[in-house]
Amino acid sequence: MKNNSFIWLQNWYRSQCDGEWEHTYGIEIKTLDNPGWLILIDLLETEFEDYKFDEVKIKRSDNDWISCLLKNGKFQGAGGSLNLLEILNIFRDWVESKDWHHEEIDDKE
Repeated sequence: MKNNSFIWLQNWYRSQCDGEWEHTYGIEIKTLDNPGWLILIDLLETEFEDYKFDEVKIKRSDNDWISCLLKNGKFQGAGGSLNLLEILNIFRDWVESKDWHHEEIDDKE
């Protein structure tokens, strides 16, 4: 089982901040009116920007669904109102699966 993916995301964000990147790019977590969640994570000017991501589409029901893709240099993850952590874990699994990922990102405070 994964430890805290929200702490992991904080640490991933911090690892991208280099004095420049954070002034232009970042992470957005928004709500959708259907209801649901949208996560936008900028990948431009990170080591992740040129790597392939296979689109994920899951529809279990009208309220339990996920759509994740890379578009315009961003990870875009959307899902139902109870799918926020699942969307985040899809991004985390993708980052952690890369052979080029040398340094483990911590999921502890």
